[in-house]
Amino acid sequence: MSNVHEAISDHSKKQHQHIQTFLMLEAKREAYIEEAVQLCKSSLSFDVARINNVTLEINDLASKGITPTRKLVTNKMVRDFVIKKYQI
Repeated sequence: MSNVHEAISDHSKKQHQHIQTFLMLEAKREAYIEEAVQLCKSSLSFDVARINNVTLEINDLASKGITPTRKLVTNKMVRDFVIKKYQI
């Protein structure tokens, strides 16, 4: 009986760590997106490489467990968002 409880406990810990890693990566991705949006809004040069590097990490993590994937971001997506949100 103890082995079953240990296995369940280990599984729960692994899932918790998986989710915590996802949340950390998701927060980093959102911060990079916000930075790109602000730069674009100010008509300054921006790059989506950091966003997409984190996105690839998120998608790799998702392939190993219970978290969702995210789409890669293009410069056009950021520009379209800024135009729509800020009516520029």
